Amino acid sequence: MDDVARKDARVGLIGYGLAGEAFHAPLIASTPGLELSAIVTGRADRAAAASARYPGATVVAAVDELWTLGLDLVVVATPNDSHVPLARAALERDLAVVVDKPVAPDARAARELDALARSRGLLLTVFQNRRWDGDFLTVRDAVSSGLLGDVRRFESRFERWSPVATGGWRESAAPEMAGGLLWDLGAHLVDQAVQLFGPVASVYAECDVRREGVEADDDSFVALTHVGGVRSHLWMSAVAAHENPRFRVVGSNAAIVTWGLDPQEDALRAGRYPVGDGLADDGSLWGVAETPATADVVAGPERSTRPVLAGDYPAYYAGVARAFHEGAPAPVSVTDAAAVLDVLETARRSARQGEVLAVAAS
Repeated sequence: MDDVARKDARVGLIGYGLAGEAFHAPLIASTPGLELSAIVTGRADRAAAASARYPGATVVAAVDELWTLGLDLVVVATPNDSHVPLARAALERDLAVVVDKPVAPDARAARELDALARSRGLLLTVFQNRRWDGDFLTVRDAVSSGLLGDVRRFESRFERWSPVATGGWRESAAPEMAGGLLWDLGAHLVDQAVQLFGPVASVYAECDVRREGVEADDDSFVALTHVGGVRSHLWMSAVAAHENPRFRVVGSNAAIVTWGLDPQEDALRAGRYPVGDGLADDGSLWGVAETPATADVVAGPERSTRPVLAGDYPAYYAGVARAFHEGAPAPVSVTDAAAVLDVLETARRSARQGEVLAVAAS
């Protein structure tokens, strides 16, 4: 069916907190082939904000009110403990589903949800937007092009300085909440490492709680050994008072280092739409490539500064639209998401036992 005749998929967004307001709603609303038709939030202030920004969307207070609105696709952007029950409820009503990461609190639940979607022939995909960060796209290009030679070590960090706890659900250690930085930022870091270097054979992890009043990890380190031999070292912290490189990738021929965080999140949180206003590139990211000196080993490596590729969060929902309308592969598969959860679960056990552990699918 051509684009002129095709009817936009009617999308219902469950949740209008940070994820729903800053990420999902503007991306959905600006994607051809998708229509933001309904928003669920139980808070009056958020309902008013949603109605003002998206006057064409029906704003309701409860999820049960969604099911009578003639939707085609539901986006789950709620706290982690509700991801599986809400996604299951939508799938059982024959609706396609997008779930924010992590799709489930554990890999087994993710695979059960995937099996339900497959049995009903429905689209189910996970919002792993960091695959479209500009610095990650730059690193991926450097790895795939052979610029670095054989990659020996991959370092990746999400470190912040937030020494006072906020009291939010992400700081809860309750298993059903899947709280803590390991499940939050770690879900991105592990996903990126696996996308670059493939399945993980073994894991060593350290997960600490540094701040008063926090129950879940807020300062963690994970070391992965990939099946192919590459080692990935991943840091995630809320108490890092000093900036380190976002990425550092060391290969046999060269290395690449990037600094700064992709600007797309800040732009979206500031209310900028993802089309036509320079969302993807504000010049805040930069990278350094180092190559061994060809003539004088004593002189050390040659260093060059180069621009980082522009990020592209809109590409995720463009992929959702293609998957829904054309049957294209989902932009992020639940198979991938479950494999990441296998690694995170192994990391949690490793941190408790203080040992290197093999990764096995649950």
